[in-house]
Amino acid sequence: MRLNRRHVLGAGGAGLAAWTLGFGYPARAAGEPFRIGALDSVTGAGSPYGEGMQKAILLAAEEVNAAGGAAGRKLEVFAEDDQTAPESGVLAVKKLIEVNKANAILGTWASAVVMAVAPIIDSAGLIHMTNAGTSALRPLDKKKLIFRYSSTSLRTGAVLGRALLAEGLTKVATMAINNASGLEVAKGAKDTVEAAGHKIVGEVVYEPNRPSYRSELQQVLAGNPQIIVMGSFLPDMTVIVREALQMGATARFIGPAWAANAKLIDSLGADATEGILTADYVSAIGSPAFSHFKERYMKVVGSDPTENYYAACAYDMVQVLALAMEAAGPAADTPAIAAAIPRIANPPGKAVSTFAEGKQLLAAHEKINYEGASGPIDFDADRDVKAQFKISVFRKGKVEFLRVISI
Repeated sequence: MRLNRRHVLGAGGAGLAAWTLGFGYPARAAGEPFRIGALDSVTGAGSPYGEGMQKAILLAAEEVNAAGGAAGRKLEVFAEDDQTAPESGVLAVKKLIEVNKANAILGTWASAVVMAVAPIIDSAGLIHMTNAGTSALRPLDKKKLIFRYSSTSLRTGAVLGRALLAEGLTKVATMAINNASGLEVAKGAKDTVEAAGHKIVGEVVYEPNRPSYRSELQQVLAGNPQIIVMGSFLPDMTVIVREALQMGATARFIGPAWAANAKLIDSLGADATEGILTADYVSAIGSPAFSHFKERYMKVVGSDPTENYYAACAYDMVQVLALAMEAAGPAADTPAIAAAIPRIANPPGKAVSTFAEGKQLLAAHEKINYEGASGPIDFDADRDVKAQFKISVFRKGKVEFLRVISI
């Protein structure tokens, strides 16, 4: 059976009914079901990734339940769309916590949304697994329950800086949307370029959802940059690149893949996007975990997850959470489960790529090291994972790989 959007959103969007994995059959659990709130950006700027993330959470939970559940508990998933908007995210997370009685929140993506919902999740004392990149998230992590599955926005900006310098581009300007993620992407790039001995020739911060950015473009182009670093999302970058072309600008653009991707080419055409550089996360393609995930995802969802790193992350979130529950035991509370996460995800230990495999080894009192579909999933002291980026260029309407940068 294939999951479609109606199935995915049915758990949260239709009201109080839970989506019980096993595709609608009631869970039979030794203990009370463990309720996962899947809070994803299914619509809005995060829509290229959010629906895939939500579906990945669902199929991962199905796998856990098929293996007998985690620590004697079946998983129930309640799915909500935060619309890539802080206000919608707050309403959705309150419903997940207060109405659906979620035990953990997984899948948040946009930094602005996460900054709005993180204090609510923290106050409720729930594990929160996210892809948000803002460094401002850590001070909100009062109970040490936030686990980040992708790089900070500062590191993403640093990767953009290293990528453009590798292309011999030293006259650099930045344009950043006025939110935590955009500002940090720009700062990370600026710091990297300046550390290499070059000056930034222009910096502009702009507001979202504007019909035109001509005045901002005029400011940033006044320094005659060779390339403009975009701390943006896809909708605003689309407008900016189109207007730059209309203005006769010759500067190139570089941005993270959530702003510069194949959808940008689809919107503007091959000629308008020629030479744009992009940095995207690299899933653990070719690994046992990714191969297993891809096969399951394509069978259940009907599409290839290779270009959606965040879907692989969402799948890993469920696997890691369930293995930590298994390791902590049936009587474990939330802090105990959180404390078990690095123990099952970080080395040393026998590498495992599925919950079922890890569960069997844990039952034999062996130490495990979950190697995920999105990567190694080794958490540092701040509960962040390291990431690898692939640098690509738009050529003749295609996204052409250039190199990998680790940071």
